[in-house]
Amino acid sequence: MKEEMSYIPLIANGVLSSLAFMLTIRAIPSVKDMFLKANLYGIDLSKRNQNKIPEAQGVVCGAVFLITMFLFIPVPFYKTFTEDPVKKFPHHEFVEFITALLSICCMVFLGFADDVLDLRWRHKLFLPTMASLPLLMVYFVNFNSTTIIVPKPLRVIFGFDVDIGFLYYIYMGMMAVFCTNAINILAGINGLEAGQSLVIALSVIAFNIAEINGDQWGYHVFSLYFMMPYASVSSALLVYNWYPSKVFVGDTFCYFSGMTFAVVAILGHFSKTMLLFFIPQIFNFLYSVPQLFRFVPCPRHRLPRYNADTNKLEMSYSRFKSHELGAIGRLCLKIFDIFKIVDIQYDIGEDGEYIQCNNLTIINLLLKVNGPTHEGTLTAILLFIQVLCSVLAFMIRYPLARVFYDVQHFSN
Repeated sequence: MKEEMSYIPLIANGVLSSLAFMLTIRAIPSVKDMFLKANLYGIDLSKRNQNKIPEAQGVVCGAVFLITMFLFIPVPFYKTFTEDPVKKFPHHEFVEFITALLSICCMVFLGFADDVLDLRWRHKLFLPTMASLPLLMVYFVNFNSTTIIVPKPLRVIFGFDVDIGFLYYIYMGMMAVFCTNAINILAGINGLEAGQSLVIALSVIAFNIAEINGDQWGYHVFSLYFMMPYASVSSALLVYNWYPSKVFVGDTFCYFSGMTFAVVAILGHFSKTMLLFFIPQIFNFLYSVPQLFRFVPCPRHRLPRYNADTNKLEMSYSRFKSHELGAIGRLCLKIFDIFKIVDIQYDIGEDGEYIQCNNLTIINLLLKVNGPTHEGTLTAILLFIQVLCSVLAFMIRYPLARVFYDVQHFSN
């Protein structure tokens, strides 16, 4: 007999999420001076003034989120304690819940360590991998399903489904690494990190609600348990991080956000759908690959350049000597130049030995297309693009999915 869904845990989660929003709204201004005294502050390079702004406020969001979820732990299992004491306790569901919180807690800690210690990029790739291991272990013990449904056009070659074995675990581990870093590399202007994360979270919530009456409702309820408190604390942070920013979110928030998305995608069994909500981040990553992998020289910061005279942001550039650009880098820039998505200048300098190109982020690409733009307007445009991509994601997930999959067999 199919177990019926109870809305009581969701209602309780909604109440706790509202309290989490109010607590975060009050907590952030309360701890600002504490962060300043600890020298955890930054200077907004895109403003005329050089005021000290508290950094790493994502740790406040992460702490409130974890407190909320710790208080919520008994609620999904209330029937076991009240209505049917004899009923076997769902240990597998409890372990999933605790493991999800463990992975998120690890990333909040590691993100704060990054904000304090300024870790190198190789550490930023390694740490999410370690934090995802509890998730993968629980997935192995509880599910161990590594079979994927083959799209219709390829079934003549591969058949209806394919068991890819350990490659599926590599894929999930890479997804955890991607989610935690994708938000981190699409950053640098007021409100962008918190704003894009909130749009993704609301998209996931909408998807969960749309699927909650289906056969896999349990997975989507599990996702809502995490997404509603996350959206609440993120929206509270966005209030203070919106232009002109009163606080900076720090790497802590990016890691916290990415691992939360990875947790619900992996244990909620909708990793492909989650990636659809990351379309701008995927494009930004692919566009940034030449600099991220050092095929094209990459400066430490790729923020857009602030013009104090116009109070607008302009493209920032990377300047390097011709011999520093290898064959792969030249090929990448040539391809980008063909598609007119890079501003590149050769023979720069007195001896003509330098090459200059804009830093490869979609922030700079948008500035190339739109011209110098006010920071608040630029953030609004980028978040509007994020919303449009979420709409596109739903179009791919539902109407277009029928072209490649049988609806009843479609894997989230």
